[in-house]
Amino acid sequence: MKPARRHEPYLLLAPTLTLLTLFFLVPFLVAARESLFSWDLLTPRTYIGLSNYRTLWERGELGRAFRNTLAYSAVVVSGALLLGLALALLLDRKGQLAAFVRSAVFSAYVVSWVAVALLFMWLLDGEVGIVTRLAVAVGLPKKNWLGDADVALYTLAVVSIWKIAGYAMIVFLAGLQDIPPVLYEAAALDGAGPVLRFRSVTWPALRPSAAFVATTSLILSFQAFDVVRIMTQGGPAHATELFVYAIYEQIFLNLRVGRASALTLVFGVLVLSLTALQLRLLRGREAT
Repeated sequence: MKPARRHEPYLLLAPTLTLLTLFFLVPFLVAARESLFSWDLLTPRTYIGLSNYRTLWERGELGRAFRNTLAYSAVVVSGALLLGLALALLLDRKGQLAAFVRSAVFSAYVVSWVAVALLFMWLLDGEVGIVTRLAVAVGLPKKNWLGDADVALYTLAVVSIWKIAGYAMIVFLAGLQDIPPVLYEAAALDGAGPVLRFRSVTWPALRPSAAFVATTSLILSFQAFDVVRIMTQGGPAHATELFVYAIYEQIFLNLRVGRASALTLVFGVLVLSLTALQLRLLRGREAT
């Protein structure tokens, strides 16, 4: 290889690496430094070492944000996978009706989180919301979907699934349309029914799509902020306080830059670790 060509890969990677360095690595290092100080944006910084981490742990704020975020993400990722796959299998057909339904389902994904949150606040109102009225009409008791600490987090997860299911559906549809029809024909000739064809042909071919949907849905769920800020503000009783909202609360409401930076650092390590673990597990299953 000529010397000039040896540098081509690095030149091609340079724009991406530059952006990653400026907007990810540098802020991450700044957060790591700030997490060692106590600073309220008004008075001079005071070095306190690992006290911010210790305080967050002892007060339970770190553990609460960790548990809430993991529970929320687990429901969102599994729900997006299942609903997106079901919609893709149902709508993988020709015709204007199927095309219209696909467009309608995907349209939810391009609507802003603010609009979605405001819509569901009206739908889930504990007194006059349509969901509450339907529940009462079928004999169920009234439920404060956003004011009950036992269900508020899962209510937000369902709202998020409703929004991103169209995205998962499109990814799975692309995977379905890449499967050669001859594989289904061969399976049918061997006497395989719909369930066996799905297990032996469809699902193995969709594993890369499932890995992509799971990874991107995990990242999207960990970035959840708008839906929390508008619908619950982290309540009731901190039941919906996710990592990103906890960081926002520490720095913008409490003016605790050090604690917010400590949460940011833990959050970044957690996202990278879970994403790497998820990709490794899914690739391992694909290899087998």
